[in-house]
Amino acid sequence: MEIITERLRLEEVTPDLARLLITDRLDRVEELIGAPLPADFPTPEERVGHYTRHLQLMQAHPERKGWFTKLAFTKEPRRLIGHVGYHGPPEVIGRAEIGYTIFAADRGRGFAKEAARGLVQWALENGVGEVYASVRPDNAPSLAVIRALGFEQVGEQIDEVDGLELVFAVKAAPPS
Repeated sequence: MEIITERLRLEEVTPDLARLLITDRLDRVEELIGAPLPADFPTPEERVGHYTRHLQLMQAHPERKGWFTKLAFTKEPRRLIGHVGYHGPPEVIGRAEIGYTIFAADRGRGFAKEAARGLVQWALENGVGEVYASVRPDNAPSLAVIRALGFEQVGEQIDEVDGLELVFAVKAAPPS
């Protein structure tokens, strides 16, 4: 499943691609995606934690394509600028929750907001009434992104990795 925005292509990380990222076969990843990887991606934590978790979810729920991690590319020229997506299928993790990481070299250009908007729109078009995002209170750029997209704080939670996070949600507009 691919999400296309004005400047970006958000392309699904397949199980095969996740396996390559986990096993550090980055030359093969670059071959498959048709773009070089930044020197700091994937981090060891992303390989062991994030991509391993997502591979398990993809294997357990292959019918739920679209609800997993995506690589974010600029359209022209094609360049990998981050990884974004959902924490997993809403019925599995309990809600439709987005996450986004734009690599340092490409921050401050509106890519996070554009990717997050595309993720929210896709989720709402695919049957969820509400989309969530969890952000550390000290992450001012990410807080600005979600507030700009109309998210409102609905609670707090403790994440095992990030500690305190503020939980935000945006609802689908009621039918007119």
